[in-house]
Amino acid sequence: MVIQRLFAVVLLLVCIGLAMMAWPYQAPFSYEPVGPRAFPLLMLALMGISLLYMAIRPTPIVHSEEEPALDRPTLIKIGICTLLLLVFAGLFEPLGFVLSSILIGIPMARLYGGRWLPSVVIITFMSIALYVLFDKVMDVPLPLGLLDVLEN
Repeated sequence: MVIQRLFAVVLLLVCIGLAMMAWPYQAPFSYEPVGPRAFPLLMLALMGISLLYMAIRPTPIVHSEEEPALDRPTLIKIGICTLLLLVFAGLFEPLGFVLSSILIGIPMARLYGGRWLPSVVIITFMSIALYVLFDKVMDVPLPLGLLDVLEN
């Protein structure tokens, strides 16, 4: 219980520090109605409220039998997942959103028990659908990378 509260307080202090760093940020241009600092500040505020609740709640979090143990195989999966996300971040610009999402999404689905064919089909469909949603519908530009030749 004490470790959980200490963890919450330390992360709350980190959130406060990050919010203080993000508050004065002003971008030279803005294509969003609320500006570029609203999203990080909103996320930090939500995290801060949750962490404050974790720090002062009356009872400890009790884990049930259905939750996986934090054993070696689980930690390895978490490590591989983190590595895949770092590779995604590195390939995002050169390969573009669609190809990098497919390239990282399929191993991620396989890592968590997905079969090959459904993983390939669903990840490919989701990558294309998310690109269309963000780039065309919500007007948030995403890089096409190698698929740039397909754009009119």
